[in-house]
Order: sequence, then C-alpha cells, then structure tokens
Amino acid sequence: MIGDAGWSRGAAGLGGRVAVVAGATRGIGLAVTYTLAGQGVSVVVNGRDESALEETVAEIRGGGGQAVGVRGSAGDDGVAQKMVDVALAEFGALDIAVNCAGIAEPPGSTVLTIAPDEFRAQVDAHLMSAFHLLQAAGRVFVEQGSGAIVLTGSAASLGMFGGSGYPAAKGGVNALALAAAADLADHHVRVNVVMPGAKSRLSTGDDYIAHIEGLHRRGILDDLTRDAALDPAPPEYVAPLYVFLASDAAEHITGNIFSAAGGFIGRFEAQQASFVAYRDHKDTSPYSLEELAELLG
Repeated sequence: MIGDAGWSRGAAGLGGRVAVVAGATRGIGLAVTYTLAGQGVSVVVNGRDESALEETVAEIRGGGGQAVGVRGSAGDDGVAQKMVDVALAEFGALDIAVNCAGIAEPPGSTVLTIAPDEFRAQVDAHLMSAFHLLQAAGRVFVEQGSGAIVLTGSAASLGMFGGSGYPAAKGGVNALALAAAADLADHHVRVNVVMPGAKSRLSTGDDYIAHIEGLHRRGILDDLTRDAALDPAPPEYVAPLYVFLASDAAEHITGNIFSAAGGFIGRFEAQQASFVAYRDHKDTSPYSLEELAELLG
C-alpha cells in the first residue's frame, strides 16, 4: 500500500519533491517508491517489465499521487538519463535519486562456474545502474547545489553469501558511493548506501533456500544468519530508511553505509587498517619473507 510505513503523509517534509527510482516495480524498490509517493513525492518509476511498470504508476495515481514510468534496465546506457530528463520535463525538478535495480546471480554460481557474460550482467545490473543514475542525477544536483542519492548495496559484498558477480558488483557500489560522496560534498549533494535484508524475488524460491542451506553447511553462515536469511521481513521495513536518507532530516549524513533488515539498523564504521608493523623505508630494507611470516603468520 502507498505510504504504508508507519508515517503520516508529509511527516518527512518531502511533499512537493521529485524522485527517480530505478528498479521501482518490485520488492524493495516498490516499497521505497510507495513510501516516497505516500510522503507527497512525485516519482519517475523505472522497471523492465511493462505491465509491472504500468501497474505501479496506476497505483500511485489512484492513491492521489503523481508518477510517470520509464521502461528499461537502468544498467543500460541512456535509461537513467531518460529518467532524469522525464523528471525535469514532467515535474520541473529533481531532488532525489534512488537505485534499487538488480538481478539474482545464476543458481549455484561460484567464481569457478560463472560465465564471463553472466558476471558482466551482474556488474551492469548492480554497479553500472548505480553509476548511470548517480552521474545523471548528480549533474543536476551539482548545478542546483542540492540533492540526495541513495544506492543499494548488499551484505554479500562482505563475502557472507558466496557467489561472485553479485558480491563484486555490490562491493563496487559501496566504493563508488564513498568516492562520490567525498567528490560531491562541496556541492551539498549527499550519497549513501543501504544494504537491505528483505523478502523479495531475490530472497525467495527453492534455489535461494538451497543456496542459503549450502552456505550454512559449509560454515560460511552461522545459525542466526541462516535463520534470518530464510525468514526475511517484508521490504516495507527497510523502505523508511531509504526515504529518511532522502529527506532534509538526514541533511548532514553522507558517505555512510547502512545495514537494515526487519527491525535492525546498523551503520558501518569507516574502514581503517589495523596496525601491524612500521619502519622507515629511507634507512631500512624491505621486509624479508621470514619477517613477514613472523608478523602475519
């Protein structure tokens, strides 16, 4: 349902804003889109399935909101730019860009079995969609001196869920967001990442269950993580975090990576190297293999 996130309409101060949402017709993207629309945000809805796109737009309009659709994969050249152009043409502004586009990795895929074309498809769907949307929206935001971008990462980027192309692409999203946040900070453009856990087409079905159980048997997932992965909360539980990060209430939050699943919210600390050893290269030789073995073994 539109706006069904425990907020009253306009509570986030987003009324009158304009957003583009890539991957907006299913799962988390759909929940985010409905939550934005419920806050009075006009939305450019993106998805690859024409009927799902039309249904989402009709649902928003039927609830009194404003929405238009742009069909296509956000990972393809030109689609994100078209979304931005449509927002400006139809609504006269752009304030928010959210990327929820993505596809599942082939069942049972590992770094040893995935085909190069399948790996590239993962990078296109997850990382290139983030890049295209960030660049297209970012240019508008820099010119106007404001804007919020929220990208979708994954705990898979931590190596917890196996695979290859999917975690690699999601790790790229994190790095891209951190670099872009630093690059755009002087222009008052915010970039953050949500790594969500929620029930969606990527986290249901026999192949998914078999994958999670297999990771558990191999000791990659502990009991608690296995159980949580097999019983995820609905996407409506993570959608409010996306919308909060797009609102003025988060105006000082940028370059952050969040984790959200059900009632859990976490924030990742900035990565830093822990101290192992140091000596000045100007008056010492490189470490020997024996010294490295003693320090790191």
